[in-house]
Amino acid sequence: MKYLHKTCIAIIGAVLISPSAWAGAGSSGHSHDETFSAGEPGDPKKAARIIQVTMGEMDGKMMFMPSKVEVKKGEQIKFMLRNNGELDHEFILATTADNLKHGEAMKKNPDMEHDDPNGKRLAPKKTNEIVWKFTKPGEFEYGCLIPGHREAGMVGTIVVK
Repeated sequence: MKYLHKTCIAIIGAVLISPSAWAGAGSSGHSHDETFSAGEPGDPKKAARIIQVTMGEMDGKMMFMPSKVEVKKGEQIKFMLRNNGELDHEFILATTADNLKHGEAMKKNPDMEHDDPNGKRLAPKKTNEIVWKFTKPGEFEYGCLIPGHREAGMVGTIVVK
């Protein structure tokens, strides 16, 4: 009985001291190990090819210029973003499926702001930048997820070879 008592105290002590016992399961649907479908955030201290992307409205359409970009797998790109339009716009870099899914969430919360490694929201006449490393080959996109903007033509393609 004496041995069993000491064992129970040791087990209870180990559980109380263990950080994983206190951490719990975490909130559902949220991960701190953030992953991105189109690669990974780049290192601003390393050299990168610069691509300027202008967003705005023209002739009743919303657009990105250029609307298509080609990069090499492993290449790091510094996207210099400029909103020349009269409305807020976003540049969200992901797969089409991810952007469509996120776009649905935006319809429920249209004022959701983005300032993530893979996306920025810009007010009219403002600039910002994203440094991105393309680690996977394939076709990805940059889109504006503000409700109605994608439907008005605000999507671009990135081909990673």
